[in-house]
Amino acid sequence: MATSRIPMSNNNLARLTLACMLALSGTCSLAQSGNGTDNPDWAEEATPPPPAFSKDRLIPIDMPSYVSIKVGVDPETIAVGSDGVVRYVIVMANATGSTNAVYEGIRCVTDEVKTYARLNASGAWVTQAKTDWKPVNDNMPSRHAQAFARQGGCQSRLATSKQEIIDALRSGQKPGLGKRSN
Repeated sequence: MATSRIPMSNNNLARLTLACMLALSGTCSLAQSGNGTDNPDWAEEATPPPPAFSKDRLIPIDMPSYVSIKVGVDPETIAVGSDGVVRYVIVMANATGSTNAVYEGIRCVTDEVKTYARLNASGAWVTQAKTDWKPVNDNMPSRHAQAFARQGGCQSRLATSKQEIIDALRSGQKPGLGKRSN
């Protein structure tokens, strides 16, 4: 099969390149419209109450080998707010079978995490009185928020759709990248 080439001048090539760059930059800005660090008027939306979760639906979150607890996120609890915050419930279980859960949010564009509530021993959510944004890297002693963000919760510092987050967590791949390594 013969193919034909369309002649393109340097001027047309420059226009095409510029058009592609503008299209890509517009796509990126739409993804986080008004939620970037350059928006001094950014405000977090009202936080919904902690959603119900199920230990039966958990997607495992890979943790460093020195962490003895099992960590997972219930995909039904993942929500991407209009403010660009990804909210979710993380469930942690130790070797004896006792579980703990936290309701958190990650602002992907700034790489910060906030804990909204913790599940107490009687199974009731306890809202955190003071909830400040903290760097994901400073989430000590547990690294679950950082692991969630890096394994699909945030992709290139963008809060994508709930389904894209779930797909990335389940597949072990971030869009455009290869399989994650431990």
